[in-house]
Amino acid sequence: MSLHISDLSFGYRHHPLFDGLHAEPLRRGELTALVGPNGVGKSSLFRLVAGLLSPSGGTISLDGNDTARMSARRRAERIFLLTQHTATRAALGVFDVVLLAKRGWRGGKASQEDIAHVEEMLCALRIEHLSDRMVTELSGGQQQLVALCQALVRDPDVLLLDEPTSALDLRRQLEVMELVQKVTRRRNIVTVAALHDLSLAGRFADRFLLLQDGRVAVDGTPEEVLLHRSTADAYGVGIEIERTSKGTLVVESYLR
Repeated sequence: MSLHISDLSFGYRHHPLFDGLHAEPLRRGELTALVGPNGVGKSSLFRLVAGLLSPSGGTISLDGNDTARMSARRRAERIFLLTQHTATRAALGVFDVVLLAKRGWRGGKASQEDIAHVEEMLCALRIEHLSDRMVTELSGGQQQLVALCQALVRDPDVLLLDEPTSALDLRRQLEVMELVQKVTRRRNIVTVAALHDLSLAGRFADRFLLLQDGRVAVDGTPEEVLLHRSTADAYGVGIEIERTSKGTLVVESYLR
């Protein structure tokens, strides 16, 4: 089963953004990279899929069910959006913030299973040492990791990640994307990550979607999309790719 975006139309007051945007079904167990230069609507598309914005036309369906017909609560349980703006002013510790995300709208006392799941994800992201720290005391990169922990602990069917590594150093970027890739496959969920770093995207993504001019301009494997002329034109650079001896896809861009 999958996430399907069909004939989607949307725009702001004097700025039409999408007119009949269509994407082939996004399959469970695959990590898709949403790429394209700034301003093409990647964040807006995520907000539409998450139900935070309403399209003027078209449909978004999950496993054959129109997400517009879901209650806000049900949609939020199944689709989780991690935005670029992760900072929080909540006067809570890291463990409590993640536990609240795990609990969602459920009342009552947290179960031992809930607590164990939070501990597992904190350890997976290697931030268990921050458990007792106040979120407001953390650096931007640490807050981004806590926000990602909140996303992963929710066990959604669709995980939307808007620049999930923007505040992280190189090692953390690799650790996070490796974990996201593993979680996507192990839980058999749909994951879409908007990434500016094409090399990072090419290293971990199964599929690329190039967003340009209000539509999915190119859709395919990382190699297919990166070598397509439309991708170079969209970014205004030349792009070359190669595989290392370990099979890692390396992307080189240059001014032309």
